[in-house]
Amino acid sequence: MNPNNESANLSDNQLSEPSQRRLQRSPDFTGPLLSKFSDVVLRHGLPGLLLALICLAHPASRELLMASTSTAIENWNLYLPVALLTLLALCGYAFMLDRKLDAMKLSWILYLLGISLWEEWVFRLAIPQILVEQELAFRTSVVISNLLFGAMHYFTLRWKWQWCVLAFLGGMGLSRNFHALEDFMLIVAIHWIATFINTPRYPGQLRRG
Repeated sequence: MNPNNESANLSDNQLSEPSQRRLQRSPDFTGPLLSKFSDVVLRHGLPGLLLALICLAHPASRELLMASTSTAIENWNLYLPVALLTLLALCGYAFMLDRKLDAMKLSWILYLLGISLWEEWVFRLAIPQILVEQELAFRTSVVISNLLFGAMHYFTLRWKWQWCVLAFLGGMGLSRNFHALEDFMLIVAIHWIATFINTPRYPGQLRRG
């Protein structure tokens, strides 16, 4: 074996690491590192989608969702172009990171949009509404829902606790934004952009340099 080639391979391996390693904890009682796109879908995406569907069964939450999306529906000719421009901007950013844009990267961007939709629906609208109906104070309901939002990332995505705290704080900010403007699609867009900036590479993708 050529020592120079071995050294080059070693250096290349040292410069390449899973993009999600900074977020995840070492293997513990919650399982091993999530090293594939499919791991995230199975542990976080699908359970969240099921939770979102369950929340849709609640009539008052459905009414809140319909009311908060009415602006986007009525002004679709404005919201749709903005959504497409956002998608193009995220694709451009993904290309700039690695000088490459393929089907997997596009799938990751669209997956993050789906995650943003159900997380905002469940934690910013549905759960607070359900808790208020259980006679909890509105602010208490919002805090509890966002605590659940942060805790979910600890168990499903195996995030380090510091990132879960940031998820809670970010959720509180999104809740404040929603209740000030009552525009569901706006907070989904904010969530989508912030999530992509935080995790622009899908699990298992190697970063060079």
